[in-house]
Amino acid sequence: MAGEMEDPELPSGWRKKQSKSRPGVWYYIDLSTGETQWEKPTKRSLGGEHEEGGKKQRRADDGGEVRVLHLLKKHRDSRRPASWRNPDITITKEEATQLVETLRAEIVAAKGDMREAFESRAKVESDCSSAKRGGDLGFFGKGKMMPSFERASFELKPGDLSDLVETDSGVHIIYRVA
Repeated sequence: MAGEMEDPELPSGWRKKQSKSRPGVWYYIDLSTGETQWEKPTKRSLGGEHEEGGKKQRRADDGGEVRVLHLLKKHRDSRRPASWRNPDITITKEEATQLVETLRAEIVAAKGDMREAFESRAKVESDCSSAKRGGDLGFFGKGKMMPSFERASFELKPGDLSDLVETDSGVHIIYRVA
């Protein structure tokens, strides 16, 4: 595949792939879980297991999907500091965090339907192209999103609003629809 590279130095169970948004920068995919990371792995894939409290734990994976809305504020250190709203994002991570905290508080304080309040703010404020759909990312399963975003999405119950979630893309809040 284009953009992928066999790397004999990689531990077993990993694949190296070039970033589309950052040409010349590579990331690594755990082939058993689909999870990605920027740092070169030093140990073989645990096949869905992880260490927690010094013991190996198996990741719960019911194979299901979630549907979420999200609102993203990018900052100058984001993976791609540009958006449909602003071709050159220069705010700091701290400023992005403050903006998302304020938007979250407005959504929580809004009278009526929380989803409606979320969608209306995402349409105007989100730096993701999903803004035109009120932040709707549609349905997705595990291994399709950045790990912290995926974790937060699957931990929410339908109708719940997340705390702030940080990824390489920026600072998010997530509203779980289904």
